[in-house]
Amino acid sequence: MSESRASSTSEMVGGQGTMDTPATRSSTLFDDNGVAPLSISQDESYILVVGGLGFIGSHTTLELLKEGYNVVVVDNLSNSYREVIDRVEFLASEYWQQNQKPRRTLKFHEADYKSPVMRSIISSYMTPAHLSIDGNQTCKIKGVIHFAAYKSVEESISQPIPYYLNNVCGMVNFLQLLQENGIQNFVFSSSATIYGTKANEGVALREEMCVHEPTTYTNSEGNQVTQEPGVFGLTSPYGRTKWMCEAILFDVAKSDPTWNITALRYFNPVGCHSSGLLGEDPRQKPTNLVPVVVRVLTGSKDQLEVFGTDYDTPDGTAVRDYIHVTDLARGHIAALAAAAKGRIKEPFRAFNLGSGRGYTVKEVVASLEKASSKKIPVVETGRRPGDVGFCIAGTDRAATELEWKTEKTLDECTVDVWNFTTNKTAKPGLV
Repeated sequence: MSESRASSTSEMVGGQGTMDTPATRSSTLFDDNGVAPLSISQDESYILVVGGLGFIGSHTTLELLKEGYNVVVVDNLSNSYREVIDRVEFLASEYWQQNQKPRRTLKFHEADYKSPVMRSIISSYMTPAHLSIDGNQTCKIKGVIHFAAYKSVEESISQPIPYYLNNVCGMVNFLQLLQENGIQNFVFSSSATIYGTKANEGVALREEMCVHEPTTYTNSEGNQVTQEPGVFGLTSPYGRTKWMCEAILFDVAKSDPTWNITALRYFNPVGCHSSGLLGEDPRQKPTNLVPVVVRVLTGSKDQLEVFGTDYDTPDGTAVRDYIHVTDLARGHIAALAAAAKGRIKEPFRAFNLGSGRGYTVKEVVASLEKASSKKIPVVETGRRPGDVGFCIAGTDRAATELEWKTEKTLDECTVDVWNFTTNKTAKPGLV
C-alpha cells in the first residue's frame, strides 16, 4: 500500500499486467492476490465511485466530499491521471477549512472495475459480524456511482466489441458483486444518446420518451400518449450500450424492489472547476466539441471541423444542451439525497440532467472565442456518422423529484474551460 501526497489512501496490488482497452491500450489490470485490508474506523460509511478520476467522476467526487460523504474512488487511469486525486483532496480541504466543515475520508484504488480485485477491495470495507450491531456482516459502502464506461460515439462504431464488453458485460458482473455484498443503492451514468432519432423531432426530450415498460403520459400538446418500451433509431454502439444497461438495471430493480437504482441521462457536460485545477483532460483523443476546440486554441490542432451545416436549426449546425460539469456533479448528490429521503418512489427511475436550453455548434464556438479572445479557424464538412441534429433535455422530472436544476450559463462554462486550459499551459506540471 502506498500513500499519495494528500491524505487519500492509494492501494497498490501485486500481479500487474496490461489490459487491452480502446484507444490507449494502457490500463493496469490487477490479480486478486496480495490485497492489503484497509484500516477503516467502525463508524465510517462510504460512497464508491468507479471511474472517479475522469472528467465527470472527479468533479462528482469533489462535490460528494464537500457534501459530507466519505468516498472510495476506483479508477484504472486508462483515461485519467493519478494527480487528479490530490487535486480533489486539495480543493475539498480548502472548502472544509473555509466553511469550517469536518474533514471527510477519500480513498483511492488503482484498479479496473471489471477486475477480480474488486471483490477484495469491497471485502476490505466489510464490517465483521461480531462487530456489527445486528450480528450480521455489513458493508460500509452504502452506495455506488458508476462512471467506468467507454464513451466515444465515433470509436464505438469502429470498435464495438470493447464497448459491449466494458459497458454492458462489465456492469452486469459488477452488479452481481454488489448484490452479493448487500450494496443495492446504485446511480448509473446514462446518456441522452438513448433517445436515438427521437432527438430529431425538434422538442425537448422527456424521460417518458424512452421507457422500459409501457408508460402513459400527457405530452406537450395536452394529449394522452402511451409509450411502449423499445429502441428508436439508436445511431451508435455506445448509445446501444447505455440503453441495454438501463434495460438490465430496470429488470434487476423490478425483480428485487430492495434495489434503489437511478439512471441519470446526461446531455452535454462542459466546463471545469472554477479554480482551474480540475477539468476535461483525457489521455485519449477527444471527440466532443469543447475539448476539440481547446486543442485548436492551444495549437495542437490546426482547425476545427464542423460536422454538418445542413441541419434544420437556426444556423444549420447541430443543437445540443450543454450543462456545466459542476451542475452535473450536483445532480448526482441530488439523486442520492432524493433516494435517501424517499422522494424517488420506484426501485428504478431515470432522470434527464440538462439545462433545457440548446445551443448550436457555432454559438459554442463564439462563446469560446469570447472567453479566450482568440479566433478559431473553422472548416465545414459533412455530417458525422452517429450524430443527431437536435438534442435538448426536458427538465421537469429532475426539478420536481430531485429538486435539482442547472445554475451556470454557457459563457460561464467556456470561461472555466479557458481558465483550466491556461492554467495547464502556464504550469506544465498540471495534469
